[in-house]
Amino acid sequence: MRIVYLFLILISFSIQSQTLDYVFKSGEDGYKCFRIPTILKSQNGTLLAFAEGRKNSCSDTGDIDLVLKKSFDNGETWSALKVIWDDGNNTCGNPSPVLDKNSGRISLLSTWNRGEDKEWQIIDQKSIDTRRIFLIHSNDDGDSWTKPKEITSDVKLSNWTWYATGPVNGIQLKRGSNKGRLIIPCDHIEAKTKHYYSHIIYSDDGGLNWTLGGSTNQHQVNECTIVELNSGELLLNMRNYTDDRLRKLALSQDQGITWSDIYSHENLIEPICQASMINIKRPLKKDLLAFSNPNSKKSREKMTIQFSFNNSKTWSKKILIHEGPSAYSNLMQLNNSEIACLFEGGENSPYEGIAFKKISIKNLKQ
Repeated sequence: MRIVYLFLILISFSIQSQTLDYVFKSGEDGYKCFRIPTILKSQNGTLLAFAEGRKNSCSDTGDIDLVLKKSFDNGETWSALKVIWDDGNNTCGNPSPVLDKNSGRISLLSTWNRGEDKEWQIIDQKSIDTRRIFLIHSNDDGDSWTKPKEITSDVKLSNWTWYATGPVNGIQLKRGSNKGRLIIPCDHIEAKTKHYYSHIIYSDDGGLNWTLGGSTNQHQVNECTIVELNSGELLLNMRNYTDDRLRKLALSQDQGITWSDIYSHENLIEPICQASMINIKRPLKKDLLAFSNPNSKKSREKMTIQFSFNNSKTWSKKILIHEGPSAYSNLMQLNNSEIACLFEGGENSPYEGIAFKKISIKNLKQ
């Protein structure tokens, strides 16, 4: 009997360790699937969790809405779901938010395409329409949102087909001649070559108007995440399609207008998937970088947060936050002692829901 009892305890512990605190649960709120999580902290401290609400399936194509939930208690509880953008049967996705700390304005960059147009059709220029870029604002901490405004001609070249904003948070620069600049990491595909590139777009007027910034020199990279280093350089961390299954990085010394040659990082492995990276501020201690992704070369699993104390030269600390299937994620600093990760995960599939996890950084050395 004692053996059976111990076995039941082990089963219970295993199940409990896999339990996820979902903000968005697939199959609820009228949506078959939720994907593409991003998160932002507003001027007054409210947490805003964004996602794509996919009406009929987990497919990237079809009827997809931009949705939001808010937390007023640091992620302990979440509001009812709010739809930010519903364009009928069309696809409204890739939410990429950024806060202008001078005005409190939240800019939400997003992409649109016709619901019947598949990604390969857009890339091959056989679609009915193309991929378009839109801008949405909130001036009241996410309570209300402006009507989506198209900015495609400002941030997309005519020979680009596929295009994606983020999907991850943007940043506001704290240093240099363009201090206050807002930046959203993006990616695109060229029409003729069908090569994948990462690039950025930026705003120098608090998010009201957006301009196309620099693209990477090499291709086979796309979804990316960006941080500002203490040196004032920008570091771009990119999803990679080459066989080595290592994240690619590039530096900018002119605040996003040009980028260095791409290089690999042996510590940052991936199964070809989106990831998130943030710069963490700590009082009386060195800033550090945090990076989240499925820490595997084989499949989307093992959601892990890694930490670097030397601007991404090495990554010396790992925290596994979900052993099972997991995919897209977005990190955010909650306060001086905690960060949070909003990520896709489940027991049998990464797309069972979007979960929220807090991680203490109080005892991190250096």
